[in-house]
Amino acid sequence: MPATPRFKLTSACIGVAALLAAMPAGATVPDYQAKVDAKLRAVQAGVAQGPFKPEWDALRQRYRTPEWFRDAKFGIFIHWGPYSVPAFANEWYSRNMYVPGNKAYEHHLQTYGPQAKFGYKDFIPRFKAERFDPDAWVKLFADAGARYVVPVAEHCDGFAMYDSDFSEWDASEMGPRRDTTGEIARAARAAGMHFGLSSHRAEHWWWYHKGRSFPSDVGNPEFAGLYGPAAPTGLPSDDPDKWPDGGQLQTWMPPDKAFLDDWMVRTAELIDKYDPELIYFDWWTSAPSFEPLMRDTAAYYYNRTAAKGRQGIIAYKGSQFAEGSALFDMERGKTDALKLTPWQSDTSISVHSWGYAKDDSYRTAPSLIADLIDIVSKNGNLLLNVGPRADGTMPPEIVEVLHGMGGWLKINGEAIYETRPFKFFGEGTTQSGQVRVGGQVEESAVKGFTPADIRFTTRGDTLYAMGLARPLDGAVFIKTLYAGNPYLDAPIKSIELLDGGRIDWEQTPRGLSVKLPPVGAGAYPYALKIRVG
Repeated sequence: MPATPRFKLTSACIGVAALLAAMPAGATVPDYQAKVDAKLRAVQAGVAQGPFKPEWDALRQRYRTPEWFRDAKFGIFIHWGPYSVPAFANEWYSRNMYVPGNKAYEHHLQTYGPQAKFGYKDFIPRFKAERFDPDAWVKLFADAGARYVVPVAEHCDGFAMYDSDFSEWDASEMGPRRDTTGEIARAARAAGMHFGLSSHRAEHWWWYHKGRSFPSDVGNPEFAGLYGPAAPTGLPSDDPDKWPDGGQLQTWMPPDKAFLDDWMVRTAELIDKYDPELIYFDWWTSAPSFEPLMRDTAAYYYNRTAAKGRQGIIAYKGSQFAEGSALFDMERGKTDALKLTPWQSDTSISVHSWGYAKDDSYRTAPSLIADLIDIVSKNGNLLLNVGPRADGTMPPEIVEVLHGMGGWLKINGEAIYETRPFKFFGEGTTQSGQVRVGGQVEESAVKGFTPADIRFTTRGDTLYAMGLARPLDGAVFIKTLYAGNPYLDAPIKSIELLDGGRIDWEQTPRGLSVKLPPVGAGAYPYALKIRVG
């Protein structure tokens, strides 16, 4: 049945009531409501059958991050969809093109014309993915040293990048006319890589709401399956032009039951069709209305994976999961302390957008390797995003970075893969911390580390010390590896530079002095293999 508005609309929201009273998201799909009801029954049955129960204490007691994830350390995130066609500014183009005053709104008017005549839906036929080769993608990722792959199955724009039973607005029926998520899953598994996926659908509740404030195609019920409820972001008495506090989601307009049901069945559909080893949820699932769904989702998904003899992973980045019941993720950020439980940092090779955008800036391989080392030393994994072009090709800047990272990991990977943290993560004065600002990243986040920044990992009885910035003169001093350090079982007996070259070293009561071969500017981080005894 159509969703019923549960609030009084202000004059600034004229037309929203008509949209909310229109058909639900998948109503043009044959037997949509019957499919929703059947799937919800299946979810409840799955929640009830298995060792995981939908209570936070019970979930915390049973959940353990699997060893494959702790060993893998490095994965690839993929943001790809119709927003890669305009390729302007960032992947929020689908929303921002309907926000008067936004630069994407002005760009759209100048480039494509009024939104009433050319809307976001009109990019879908241009999103052909004619050069998409999932096997080539996976080979590139594997050559880069990544061990798991996580495509965005659905971004906030409402276009499913998979074969959905609950929407005709998907990549298997429009645009590429291919189940791109399924193809990536097949290619990844064939190459021995782990497969995950992400859902950003929660934000779809309000994503297009500004398109109701002026003549646009968002208000046409014919396209409600794509544009969705387009509900206001704020509460009824709030200024409709003011963005609510992103950290206080109780101040946002809560979604109605029809939307929550649709979110639940689409999430279960992704679990059942693609059997992901990891699921990543975007930030708006922290909204209070989603809390019961988070418990049910965790129990359903964990029970499904437990029946197959493994533990699934849910990555979250807000407060929607009780600590210890899932994997905490920091977007565009890192911790400045060693965490005793595994965690993940996700960032992008591109600086200003997660999806492909023309004239974006890009990180360098040495800076991202330094981030990887820093994260791994603190018991984390790096999920590194790429944004392919609309035709399915990778920008050369991304390819260059991935090749650079892969080259380093082929030589130094033993200090990264299958390692565990040392008693302390390292030393140095540079603080990394949380750097996410306004959905993207501060320029300071890419400025890098200094030669004083050293990080440690361990593998069995071997200790690795990695310098996040290589000193030009080769002189390294590691103060925390002084002779007599109680965290070392014995004096250091040998040190090897993994990328080769003769080194001199001396361990004294003041610290460990190492002389590396001198290098030029822009050199990659180094890794020392240290044995004691």
